[in-house]
Amino acid sequence: MKTTISEVSKYVGQEVKIGAWVANKRSSGKIAFLQLRDGTGFIQGVIVKTEVPEDVFLQAKSLTQESSIYVTGVVQKDERSPFGYELLVHGVELIHHAVDYPITPKEHGTEFLMDHRHLWLRSRRQHAVMKIRNEIIRATYEFFNNHGFTKIDPPILTGSAPEGTTELFATKYFDEDAYLSQSGQLYMEAAAMAFGKVFSFGPTFRAEKSKTRRHLIEFWMIEPEMAFCEFKENLEVQENYVSHIVQSVLKNCTLELHALGRDTSKLEQIKAPFPRITYDDAIKLLHEKGFDDITWGDDFGAPHETAIAESFDKPVFITHYPTSLKPFYMEPDPNRSEVVLCADLIAPEGYGEIIGGSERIHDFAFLQKRLEEHQLSSDAYKWYLELRQYGSVPHSGFGLGLERTVAWISGVEHVRETIPFPRLLNRLYP
Repeated sequence: MKTTISEVSKYVGQEVKIGAWVANKRSSGKIAFLQLRDGTGFIQGVIVKTEVPEDVFLQAKSLTQESSIYVTGVVQKDERSPFGYELLVHGVELIHHAVDYPITPKEHGTEFLMDHRHLWLRSRRQHAVMKIRNEIIRATYEFFNNHGFTKIDPPILTGSAPEGTTELFATKYFDEDAYLSQSGQLYMEAAAMAFGKVFSFGPTFRAEKSKTRRHLIEFWMIEPEMAFCEFKENLEVQENYVSHIVQSVLKNCTLELHALGRDTSKLEQIKAPFPRITYDDAIKLLHEKGFDDITWGDDFGAPHETAIAESFDKPVFITHYPTSLKPFYMEPDPNRSEVVLCADLIAPEGYGEIIGGSERIHDFAFLQKRLEEHQLSSDAYKWYLELRQYGSVPHSGFGLGLERTVAWISGVEHVRETIPFPRLLNRLYP
């Protein structure tokens, strides 16, 4: 029976055939152990010299790291293995003999591993991170589909900047200027006026010259937008969504979390509701923690976010930031115009902001005034203004950065490990 490693539990006591790569091996005079992977998982293959023909044992001993094979054997339960099964190998058929595989079991430097990212993805650790990423994506679609959202795909090439910044990748669109998208939000607002509740999931680009462990040049965003939705309800959707993806990873990625050495007890606490503090209270908290240099109106950096998060065992919303710190489209607090109805969701354990969201301005004249204040072209945003002319309603939305979320849930230090082929300030290869 031909099968995969992830399916061997169905065939205990039976002989199966699996196409696999040799991740590692060790042997003594009478027994050989093959660490096998096939993309769906990892399993140990055991070959006992006295139970196979001599040529099979010699073949197994001669296998090199990352050689590809077809292996046949009987599936056995193995309580010592986190996976729970092993393969008692009876036959080995060589497909390709790999020579001098560059990533050996010894320690390698980060730059070397990044130069060989196309091969590094094969390692057990990177495999685990990518499987967790995949589960977060699966759970994302599950959550929004189950809550009545329609997926809409915004364009990647745009004629304007959603957040009015200069940190954009410019290109020529025939005889016009165009930019790689830094957010699909404005287009999702248009979609929400047509479908009520929508979400997008796609790549975004920031020409931000940052080298921190939290930043990528190209990353993926999940951006829901909801008509007839005000600030408080927006926060409730966010916390329910984040709770759902964390619990889904805990349920479906047990082996991967174990492979990464993740402390799952911290993830088990991640259930809605999440604590909320205002920007004002966050400033006071930072002063209590010794950050005397920060004053009202300053933005928070990574050390500030980490210090705030340390006071909570769940993600924490920081709400009502100063208007001056946030983009032009955010609705001011009706009782206090110097702050806006927005929130950043800060992950625990020093992983920083994973969500930014707000209620959007829905009054035409006020939005036009805000565009003028930010020196943005009314012509470029004509279509966006028209959303406020024809049946405008209160609406809200948010954006979750996938890679930061993967880093937090996986427990890995740097976001470069959370995307298959990271684009960093000084890296466009491979």
